[in-house]
Amino acid sequence: MTETKIGIIGFGRFGKLMAGYLAKDWHVFVHTRSEKSAEIRETGAYPASLADVCAQKIVIPTVPISIFQNILKQISPLINKDALVIDVCSVKEYPVRWMKELLPETVFILATHPMFGPDSAATSLKGGKIVLCKERIEEERYDKIKSYLSSKGLIVIETTPEEHDRQIAVSLSLTHFIGRTLSEYGASELSIDTEGYKRLLHILGVVEHDTWQLFSDMHKYNPYSKTERMAFMEAMRTINKRLDQ
Repeated sequence: MTETKIGIIGFGRFGKLMAGYLAKDWHVFVHTRSEKSAEIRETGAYPASLADVCAQKIVIPTVPISIFQNILKQISPLINKDALVIDVCSVKEYPVRWMKELLPETVFILATHPMFGPDSAATSLKGGKIVLCKERIEEERYDKIKSYLSSKGLIVIETTPEEHDRQIAVSLSLTHFIGRTLSEYGASELSIDTEGYKRLLHILGVVEHDTWQLFSDMHKYNPYSKTERMAFMEAMRTINKRLDQ
């Protein structure tokens, strides 16, 4: 374990997952609004105040994007002038814009999107993907972080916030839209099924453990999600009309 200390804000399902993995290699301090001291200690991390978390060299807010702006406003006067703030939101353009606007100019910024969660990475990170958008960070520190992530078996994807949001509007937002639609339709296991139907149910299974807030946020805060969603619905209408001809 190194002497570098990491502060995590939030202890939801993903915050808990992150604390558990990072605490194996670093001193990790976690702040959450609810009383979860015992759960935090079980991960190997330490419960801490918001001020103590913000005093660390690296600060990672693991909160819904709907409250991300407010969290940035809270931590801005508390954070060290040369700290590194890493976001883990599932969209990137808005968080990057807010971090640049609300954090002191001396604070470094790295935008990320871990493409895994508590279910897919319950036992291992190997083979998972993580997106990095290098915004305001020294080259040496960035390279160390990238090497650390790769050493854990993660596939590192480097891109821009805009390109990330364009692609994720399809690969994540649209996928979750289909999954939520299948749930609303009432799709369930059948004795007379097909491999194709099983794959549809897999999409349903991917989204059923996530909150409605997460689903809503990935559409509300991604400027490209609605366009892709409407294009998909128009394609469905086109196919439906062809069947009626």
